[in-house]
Amino acid sequence: MATLNKTIPAKKKNKDSLFNRINKWLHLWLGLISGVIVLIVCITGCIWVFNEEITGLLEPETKVEKQDKPVITPSQLSAIAFKLYPEKIPSYAQYQQGRAISLNLRGKKDEGRRGGGTSLKINPYTGEVISKVVHKKGEVDFFRFILNGHRFLWLPYAVGRPIVNYGTMVFVVLLITGLIWWYPKKWNKSTRDKSFKIKWGASFKRVNLDLHNVLGFYSLIFLLFIALTGMVYGIKWYSEGLYWVTSGGEKLGDFQRLESDSLALGKFYTPQKAMDLAWQKVITRHPKSQGFYYNFPDTSKAKATINITVYPNTGQFYNNIGYTFDQHTLKEFKREGVYSIPYEEAGFGGKLRKMNYDIHVGSILGFPGKVMAFLASLIGASLPITGFLIWYGRKFKKKLAKKAPILTEGGNNKGNFKPGAKIPVKKVEEVLE
Repeated sequence: MATLNKTIPAKKKNKDSLFNRINKWLHLWLGLISGVIVLIVCITGCIWVFNEEITGLLEPETKVEKQDKPVITPSQLSAIAFKLYPEKIPSYAQYQQGRAISLNLRGKKDEGRRGGGTSLKINPYTGEVISKVVHKKGEVDFFRFILNGHRFLWLPYAVGRPIVNYGTMVFVVLLITGLIWWYPKKWNKSTRDKSFKIKWGASFKRVNLDLHNVLGFYSLIFLLFIALTGMVYGIKWYSEGLYWVTSGGEKLGDFQRLESDSLALGKFYTPQKAMDLAWQKVITRHPKSQGFYYNFPDTSKAKATINITVYPNTGQFYNNIGYTFDQHTLKEFKREGVYSIPYEEAGFGGKLRKMNYDIHVGSILGFPGKVMAFLASLIGASLPITGFLIWYGRKFKKKLAKKAPILTEGGNNKGNFKPGAKIPVKKVEEVLE
């Protein structure tokens, strides 16, 4: 008779609670499903953060020193454009302190999201045309390409936009489940080191795990703000619900479309005169503002309006003020809704909604905030990669084959002799007779 004298260790019992097991399961599979989406959205986001600064560096010729004299008016911009492109009409102009005016023109065929158009850079004091760029239909510049990837993954808009919107929501769930998984059961020196420090001298697997856990923790609050503000632009029920909660039960109104009085066509002002008078009214009220966005009225449409947005601070949008005028009578319309109220007069919900874009890109804290948003987005892009490597290493790591012990009657198997028959082991407690 022979008995099996090797015991096979019993499997370790899973000490995690049901809640922790569900949390880990969600974090793993939601991460694998949404990883590519998160990677693209975060990479394009961290590039977009500095689009204005990078564009300024790449176009040094558009830098114009501020002078103590009036800038050229919208009607003068329109006249400059007509001499160069008589078949096109001005669409909008961006006035920015210290920069050339950016004037966008469109023709009859330049319609739609990617319909093309012509961009002029014009000296705000002399009217000199610094540069001209004609965009073909479907053509986009580098930062527009980046923004398209960020918003809809370069897919058809109707397909890519919902994927990004709900992929961002999944990312919020991943951040929360990741925090729960990261939180140590016991706090001691060992767990503190693992939770807050990266052990650079360790193996690749350990460094990769630390990069995922430690950097993920440090960037968590920033990534949550970025993701939650990003969802405002794409998920209607979330946007309306967030405003309802933060405003104390107020309803977020629909976008208000204002129209000029078409019956007053030709009775009061010429289009050029109306453009300049509206412009003069606004800049007189805001002489120290750092930027203006002037939307030209489409004179072929009698109900089109003149729209001007004022940006008091460079690189920030939360405290902008908008004005709308009748293109025939210059009547100033009273806007309604959260965006019509000046930032200083708005309630908590209104202020939060006005700050949404600045929080999203970090500019609410100025340039340091943009740096933080850039770094957080970069870390966010790394999380799907480090997370996948952790899962892959655990799932497909090589296991050393363990040979079963050979037992014979009448003593030990000495030397290198290998018997021809092996005794199968079926159960740990089995006795062979």
